[in-house]
Amino acid sequence: MAEATRQTAVSFERVKDDAARCPNCHSHGMTTFYGVDDIPVHSCLLVPTKQDALAFPRRSLRLGFCAACGFIANMLFDPAVHEYSARYEETQGFSPLFTSFARDLAARLVEQYGIRSKNVLEIGCGKGEFLILLNRIGDNRGIGVDPSYIPERMAKEVDSELVFIRDFYSEKYAGLPADFICCRHTLEHIAPTRDFLSMIRHTIGDRLDTLVFFEVPDVLRVLREGAFWDVYYEHSSYFTLGSLARLFRVSGFEILELSEAYDSQYLLIMAQPATGPSRPILEAEDDLEQVANAVESFEDVCSACLERHRERITHAAKTGKRMVLWGSGSKGVAFLTTLGVDAAIEYVVDINPHRHGKFMPGTGQQIVSPAFLLDYKPDYIVIMNPIYQEEIQRDLDRLGLKSELVPISG
Repeated sequence: MAEATRQTAVSFERVKDDAARCPNCHSHGMTTFYGVDDIPVHSCLLVPTKQDALAFPRRSLRLGFCAACGFIANMLFDPAVHEYSARYEETQGFSPLFTSFARDLAARLVEQYGIRSKNVLEIGCGKGEFLILLNRIGDNRGIGVDPSYIPERMAKEVDSELVFIRDFYSEKYAGLPADFICCRHTLEHIAPTRDFLSMIRHTIGDRLDTLVFFEVPDVLRVLREGAFWDVYYEHSSYFTLGSLARLFRVSGFEILELSEAYDSQYLLIMAQPATGPSRPILEAEDDLEQVANAVESFEDVCSACLERHRERITHAAKTGKRMVLWGSGSKGVAFLTTLGVDAAIEYVVDINPHRHGKFMPGTGQQIVSPAFLLDYKPDYIVIMNPIYQEEIQRDLDRLGLKSELVPISG
């Protein structure tokens, strides 16, 4: 079994700070309602040894709620502690289900919005998979900007119509040609959200036919499920459909599409530069009451969820059952560090070969391939994202394993 690590403290203390300014709407007044102490500052960095994993840098997190726009932010976020480099392994591209979702999304965007033979700019492109899809499906020209891009990983996929810049996007790239700006699962890592969106609007200038597409996680689902495993230091910003729409409108955009995707885990927004005031017109934007109610009930929902998962894992350990986690990304890191039951779980499984042999930040479990389970033979496999249950079951069937799957739930 893994040796026990120091306990993480969970808090539901509510504290109103009238002076705190919302990063999303710039109004004053934020109320903290959830906190965890001593958690890893990164979830997706590859950690080479168990010693490094146990000594991984930690900080505390406090979620603050803005009643004016519905935005939720980590009030203790410090971007200086982060390292987005080649060590950052965020891709979900080894999952057939996720790859299918990305391919279908790219095809829909190209078809619905006429993104053909265009200049495409992706901010936070990761390893470049989605930009490659947009280029191939729409015969586009692409530029990807991300400090964690690894040229060697995608060398066979990249053609002359693709350029990658290993850097953070900023105003110094305002001159890059862009008919379509795409940004998926990056905005939640940025603390000054309104400043960032306003900067993008400024770089667009009078090119009013420019399309802007963002994809972020949905925090309303997290609140309603008490999904503590979806709250981690790397994410400074948490959106609902309404708070995302309000951010875009106050930053000078008109909204063309606002929707949920991927089993309501993700939020999608398509927008264009506005020439005047942008006013709410979509039903999904009217969610302030829903979000406030979910924040109010989060303590009860999350406390019950924490206790239920802690009891299940400790009971399995006491009865001599072997349990592993499937999914070594952010959800797995948050699950283990928040529950404080890592001594009961020795290994974490992942299908991403670049993670195999590495260790979980903060808790030290070794990350292994599915084939490792043939010898280890766990009794239970906790699935960190239930959307992959059928995919995981097919992998187990191919291996001839009869472990019981335990999809995590709120």
